[in-house]
Amino acid sequence: MRRMIPSLQSLLCFESAAKHKSYTHAAQELCITQSAVSRQIQQLEEFLNLSLFQRTRHGVELTLAGEQYFKSIKSSLLNIEQSTMDLMSHKGLGGTLKLGVVPTFATRWLLPRLYRFNQIYPEITVHLETSTKPFLFSEHIFDAAIYAGTPSQLENWPEAKVEFLMQEEVVPVCSVQLIQKYFPEMDLNAIDLTPQQLSQLPLLQQTTRPYIWKEWFNAAGYDDPSAMDGQRHELFSMLAVAATHHMGVALIPQMLLEKELKNADLVIASRFKLVGSRSYYFVYSEQQNSGLILKFVEWLNQEVQAYQHNDIARRASSSIIKTE
Repeated sequence: MRRMIPSLQSLLCFESAAKHKSYTHAAQELCITQSAVSRQIQQLEEFLNLSLFQRTRHGVELTLAGEQYFKSIKSSLLNIEQSTMDLMSHKGLGGTLKLGVVPTFATRWLLPRLYRFNQIYPEITVHLETSTKPFLFSEHIFDAAIYAGTPSQLENWPEAKVEFLMQEEVVPVCSVQLIQKYFPEMDLNAIDLTPQQLSQLPLLQQTTRPYIWKEWFNAAGYDDPSAMDGQRHELFSMLAVAATHHMGVALIPQMLLEKELKNADLVIASRFKLVGSRSYYFVYSEQQNSGLILKFVEWLNQEVQAYQHNDIARRASSSIIKTE
């Protein structure tokens, strides 16, 4: 029985013409003639029994059917291309795992450890792309995702299997120089600011979590009327850079600050932690239960356990004060 799939050449011509809204630009991109593009699209329209384009004075525009079809097939064509390149790169051995990862977790926690996975499974290639929101696996090219959120947010991720990784512990951090500026008499070997003292420092805010400082002060039992004041940055990594340059105190998950705390570029300004409702999860489709995913999530859980086991020693090292 013949599948209801048009020719790949006609789909490539349609995708290019839809992207550029021009048969001419599609011909240039595909290195064929404009008449060849037009002929392929005509054959596709006959196959579908639908008009995909309508001509205008400035070229061509997608019809409503064309817009729907373009949205549906572009990720599939990209997936075919990437799967082909992946197969060619590892020559049929092992495989490729495509992960959507929250940005700062990817750069500050996962990537510094990923070489160990490569050593164990050199035949598996891992591709990382940043993603901050739930998505439909059927509409994206990711095999799995590492997501930071709440259980209620995970409910918006349909038909997904969820592996809990770790809970988020947010701590206030700043540079030693900032503390010296505001509290010159403080013993820098025993820094533990009270909420009242902390409120005297300039606060660094995260754009996507505008109430995080208010939550911290409320949990610490202090009402700070200026809890939402201060300059705002989108990512935890941006907050860390700003705090390192003495611009203020920031609330950041401690697990994302290993390098800064070890080098004493940042210090924990208060021992009070905000253990929020957000956690980190490994998420993948119920239909996707491949050996690659199982190997990766097993390794990931081992890394999480090792991190948590060494947490006491890591916190002790973070108390080293950088005075220069």
